[in-house]
Amino acid sequence: MKRLRVLLGDDHALILDGIRASLQPSYEIVGQATDGKSLVDAAEKLRPDLVILDISMPILNGLESAKRIKSTLPATGLIFLSQHLNPAYLKQALRAGASGYVLKSGATEELQLAISTVLRGETYITPSFGEDVIARLWGRSGDLNDQSEELTERQREILQLIVEGRGNKEIADVLHLSIKTIEFHRARLMEKLGVHTVAELTKIALQQGLIPE
Repeated sequence: MKRLRVLLGDDHALILDGIRASLQPSYEIVGQATDGKSLVDAAEKLRPDLVILDISMPILNGLESAKRIKSTLPATGLIFLSQHLNPAYLKQALRAGASGYVLKSGATEELQLAISTVLRGETYITPSFGEDVIARLWGRSGDLNDQSEELTERQREILQLIVEGRGNKEIADVLHLSIKTIEFHRARLMEKLGVHTVAELTKIALQQGLIPE
């Protein structure tokens, strides 16, 4: 029987090694990446059956990486392995196309269960969130802010780099854009989110789960 092909994404080497060691007996680990952009590139090249990824990764966070992977590989499953017990992040993960959300603190016990659940075509969410939170998310009746839907892909990408503390020139170099283009997007971000300083921009982005901590 053909083994499930799994790609891993996390910026912590010890966590990657631990996940690899626990999954290798049952699955084929086709690769791993330590930043979101490399993960997307690896997924497009390797075409895995399943991607297990962290939400917080440099250059391109896991949420944006997941969206890009799903756009080119819609049949590939996605399971987030995260330290965040925050409904805003869970909601963003589900919107990004995730079929599973597991806490790193419970990964040893839950990851295998999450994988088997996803393989059945179902969604696995760690019970740590509680039934009420999960019910509200699925019922679309929660009070979480949906401002992230107003941001373009490029704006979300620049938002992450701003939150990482990078200046306009560095962001322009990373994204291969002009400084004027970065300045334009920065101004539009502040206008859309109703803030006036980078500190306010960072605070609201983290509070609303637009960018992982």
